Amino acid sequence: MTLLSIGATALSQAPPDAVAAGREKFVQCASCHGSDGRSTVMEQYPKIGGQSGTYVVSALKAYRDGRRQGTFASVMAAVAKPLTDADIANLAAYIESL
Repeated sequence: MTLLSIGATALSQAPPDAVAAGREKFVQCASCHGSDGRSTVMEQYPKIGGQSGTYVVSALKAYRDGRRQGTFASVMAAVAKPLTDADIANLAAYIESL
């Protein structure tokens, strides 16, 4: 199984309303990552549009739980802290769909 097929499988297994719910939550992400997740707003922020849902879940949980370090870890931790597991799954489904 290729990485592309793993990502497609994760997106196809998302509940039908996950992408819509993720789109609603993504509003707070868009201020830094751009409305399409391509970081045209702030070039120094990572491009996340189309990123693997599995990766997004892992990264957001690590930020939320204080396990992820790096340049923007404190900013991301503040954003991720209030997210539930369902919020993270929905965001991952939406981001992967971009």
